[in-house]
Amino acid sequence: MKQVRRVLGRVVKPVIRSHSGFVGSVVAVDTAVPRIVLTYDDGPEPGGTDNILKVLDDRQLTATFFVLLSRARRHPGLLAEVAAAGHEIALHGLDHQRLTGFSSREVEQRTKDGRAELEDLTGSQVDWIRPPYGRQTLATWCAVKSAGLMPVMWGTTSWDSRVASQADRVRQAMAGARPGAILLAHDGHAGPADGVDDGPSPSVDRGDLTARILDACADAGLGAWALKEALKHGTPVLAAWFKR
Repeated sequence: MKQVRRVLGRVVKPVIRSHSGFVGSVVAVDTAVPRIVLTYDDGPEPGGTDNILKVLDDRQLTATFFVLLSRARRHPGLLAEVAAAGHEIALHGLDHQRLTGFSSREVEQRTKDGRAELEDLTGSQVDWIRPPYGRQTLATWCAVKSAGLMPVMWGTTSWDSRVASQADRVRQAMAGARPGAILLAHDGHAGPADGVDDGPSPSVDRGDLTARILDACADAGLGAWALKEALKHGTPVLAAWFKR
């Protein structure tokens, strides 16, 4: 895990650190276990989250779901299904607005409020946050850390938030697939009700895409699991990840 990586257009060298003072976000897990870390953003969303849950349940796998509170409030039953199935639930935000558009004080308060509400809804502890769009500055990093959460980014993505074929999405996901790699996927698509306008939702069968990616992982000798499970068998890889 010592290779140089390109993160959001910048070349960085991931550094394994456990010291709380190191300024970095989780970008992978240093582990010898041949499994990727499966993560989903922007849900819960009917037609996306529920179909993904069926695939994961059939294969007895877990994932980490980075939840929008704007969605959780609209679909509390679906969020309850995610929790009941044993998946890890983390915070994506009160909505999908970039944290870099708020003051540090606002970011800290929004993060504290989001964490408390999500924990009330699920009855489980929330440890992680993924800033919308992966956008953060040193100031917002410090703010979310002050709120008690750790930022989690990714190393490979499924291209399911853009127009692409399922085959291309699988190829993109597998391009960075290796033990401990964090895969960014989506179980929903943010919109005006989430404080942003990211355009129309791409046409994608999210359940089918999950199954295809897991099949490709199996062909490569890789399994998948949630971040909390991966960290039972490895240590977090931290790297500087800043982009406004």
